Amino acid sequence: MYRFISKVRDSIQRISKKATRGLTCGYSNVLGINGTLQARALQGAHCEPPQRRARWVAVAIGIALSIVPSPISKGSIDATQSVHELADKQLTEKQEYCHDQITFKESSNRKSANNGSHWGYYQGKSISLKHAPDDYQFYWYWHYVSNRYGITEYDEPNYCAALNHLRKWSWQ
Repeated sequence: MYRFISKVRDSIQRISKKATRGLTCGYSNVLGINGTLQARALQGAHCEPPQRRARWVAVAIGIALSIVPSPISKGSIDATQSVHELADKQLTEKQEYCHDQITFKESSNRKSANNGSHWGYYQGKSISLKHAPDDYQFYWYWHYVSNRYGITEYDEPNYCAALNHLRKWSWQ
């Protein structure tokens, strides 16, 4: 039994003499003579006191939180004012011109225009257009023209084909 304890003690001493990695700045875990894990200060290690390290961490966090990121582009939650603004953002110049001609011919660019059972900028035959906002009317007509007159090479409704039909027959 004494021989076994002696071998264990020798093994522990060999392990503790080997270089160990420091888990923190100033301490290294080593095995003691009785086989328990002990924390010992590293010789010649220069380490800041924990209060100073905490202070630097707090300063770094404060600086990081005070930096205001600059937005790449500012978005807006404001409603678009008219179908013409939407057309300007969504359509090529040629299709936008045709779109604007249609809204002028159909409703004199009036949102609340009506002609019997036809409502809005585009005089659509849908009661949902009676009090619909501009964006709803714009996309309703987008869908209507896309299905009836097709889509251009730029994946937009062919408003010019719709305008030609309007000029020829005085209706769409």
